[in-house]
Amino acid sequence: MMLKREFLRIKRLPPYVFAIVNDLKYKARRRGEDIIDLGMGNPDIPTPKHIVQKLVDAAQNPRNYRYSSSRGILKLREAICNWYKRKFDVDLDPETEAIVTIGAKEGIAHFTLAAIRPGDVAMVPTPTYPIHAYSVVIAGGDLRSVPLVNGTDFFDSLMKAVRQTWPTPEMLILSFPHNPTTKAVDIEFFHKVIDFAREHNIIVAHDFAYAELTFDGYQPPSVLQIPGAKEVAVEFYSLSKSYSMPGWRVGFMVGNPILVEALAKLKSYYDYGIFQPIQIAAIVALNGPQDCVREIVETYKRRRDTLVEGLNRIGWEVEKPKGTMFVWAEIPDEYKHMGSLEFAKFLLKEGKVAVSPGIGFGYNADHYVRFALVENEQRIRQALKNMKRALTLGERKKCVAASG
Repeated sequence: MMLKREFLRIKRLPPYVFAIVNDLKYKARRRGEDIIDLGMGNPDIPTPKHIVQKLVDAAQNPRNYRYSSSRGILKLREAICNWYKRKFDVDLDPETEAIVTIGAKEGIAHFTLAAIRPGDVAMVPTPTYPIHAYSVVIAGGDLRSVPLVNGTDFFDSLMKAVRQTWPTPEMLILSFPHNPTTKAVDIEFFHKVIDFAREHNIIVAHDFAYAELTFDGYQPPSVLQIPGAKEVAVEFYSLSKSYSMPGWRVGFMVGNPILVEALAKLKSYYDYGIFQPIQIAAIVALNGPQDCVREIVETYKRRRDTLVEGLNRIGWEVEKPKGTMFVWAEIPDEYKHMGSLEFAKFLLKEGKVAVSPGIGFGYNADHYVRFALVENEQRIRQALKNMKRALTLGERKKCVAASG
């Protein structure tokens, strides 16, 4: 007899659009096709050797095999706070204002579950990284999307949305530099956000995953640099990008002690923390030489320049982002009628290049695709040749159809 159940949380989650492109990509590769994958933001740069070596050394010590702490070991929390002091001149207490997470994604999901009650309103930009929106859905909250689009002032859009929302939102989830749009903000933006949040008692959760992955002299602000921010705000960071440690799954949340304690209590039921040798290696990453970060950033910058300049040469106009490991590209006008999913399928079939369809990031992103800078420059140049050929072929086919 078949089990009959309706899982309400699962029912609220839409089909994962990216899985469609991934499935086509895997099938093409099984057929022997050389697919250049610029879709998933999965860093390919090796983790710096001194971090790997510390992991190896720590993994040789049997004392590190036992359950760890769900908050993260104290020395790692101290390293996190020292890193914030050096980077942003922000003072944090490692005992009460910092907690280690199993990557930023887990931290955001569990924090939202801890802080949002069923029916609470949470505001999230759209388009956005999916967990920002669906952490609210999973927690049973009421998700309100605020358009983050060119030609509009996002803060003004946010204020308008808040005025039209009842009851007043409990939480605002942000991320700048932004995935997928790569939009960047200045410190004045956060001054306005924090002033508003304090006035209306709104929690601000800022995903700062790309804090160091920025270019051309741009230095992104931390929300915690704003006076009074710790009254309402927390910030997330991940070592996945800056230190090229994606599979290690280590990140952290810092800020308001009441919110840190809420996540800590929930995590005490869910997990025993990250494998301790990984935490020890993370200490070395944060406290050790930072030349490796600069080298990683420079690698992404070269890839960004190769891709954006190449796209512009083939007639696909794209601006250079100030940060992130992505390029957010508006689909050429003659292909917009396809929508982002069909256009992504077209590039995969005709150009052997995988990209992420914009619709997977929000209802208002169907005229965009996202490129991830996760292939070397030679492969990116090959991808450009392939895409030029695909777009030329597409135009030729339309001309033939029109003349017929």
